[in-house]
Amino acid sequence: MKNLIKPGVLLALGLIFPHWAGAAESGNSGTLSFILENDMFHGSDGHYTGGVRGVWVPAPDVPAPEWAVRLARLMPWFPEHGTLRHGYAFGQSMFVPSDISLVNPPLDERPYAGWLYGSVGLGRVSGQRLDQFGVTFGMVGPASLAEQSQKFIHELVGSREPRGWDTQLRNEPGIILTYQRSWREYAALTVLGNRLDFTPHAGGALGNVFTYANAGVTLRYGKHLPDDYGPPRIQPGLPGSADFAPVSHFGWYLFAGIEGRAVARNIFLDGNTFRDSRSVDRKPLVGDLQFGFVMDWSDIRFSYTHVLRSREYETQQKNDGFGALSVSMKF
Repeated sequence: MKNLIKPGVLLALGLIFPHWAGAAESGNSGTLSFILENDMFHGSDGHYTGGVRGVWVPAPDVPAPEWAVRLARLMPWFPEHGTLRHGYAFGQSMFVPSDISLVNPPLDERPYAGWLYGSVGLGRVSGQRLDQFGVTFGMVGPASLAEQSQKFIHELVGSREPRGWDTQLRNEPGIILTYQRSWREYAALTVLGNRLDFTPHAGGALGNVFTYANAGVTLRYGKHLPDDYGPPRIQPGLPGSADFAPVSHFGWYLFAGIEGRAVARNIFLDGNTFRDSRSVDRKPLVGDLQFGFVMDWSDIRFSYTHVLRSREYETQQKNDGFGALSVSMKF
């Protein structure tokens, strides 16, 4: 299967990023990841209903954008020493009320909203510590094309049509600055012949789309634990890493994690920043519980994550849940 997949992906990289494709042909290109999150894995269809994200992490010898490096240096906690990695991401997320059959949803339900964005991220690896800094630009509102995406998917799978997109948030450019620090193998031990380690993390986000402080911990358990920080996720969520370094030809591990966020801004609940729009009363504290598994070969990683999220706004009737699939491949 890899022999069929790789040429097609390399051709796509060659058309979009010729210098990266050239590196791929020399055997030193990077890691490509695709993440799909959807509430259908939880048997629901509402609130955070789905998202897709593609991530490209070039090889270490490919220089990061100078403006991003200078911006990272302004962060007082971003280290100056260690291995510097960088990556690019492009994605789309969709948010809807609990009943998508209504043309005019109740005002106490979260509004329809979409988010189309691109990101540049930097990571500095210092021993067993990873510092991540990211800059994300995008659009909220009809320009995000979330309405077209959800309607296309629902028509494709024969699901009911979402009818309330005329009430979605208005167009607004968005920016998010994120910072995260993780300590891999902060504590590690052997249990039943396999390794168990703990990776705590702390960080935050600042912008007109998201502003929050977060902290949590991830546990990994497996025979051969790779040099990663868990599988990648779509923001906001527990941190992971799009790059990975397997320690054997085939490996696996189970993981579980918990995160708490103190939220000061969530445009998908608070509504547009400078224009009138629908909104709901946001809860200041939100928690995520996630668990899943990872399998990796010499240059492919596959993972599934199930996420349980606490209520995000005051009139929300129940907690949310969704699943996340990710596939990463080295070139």
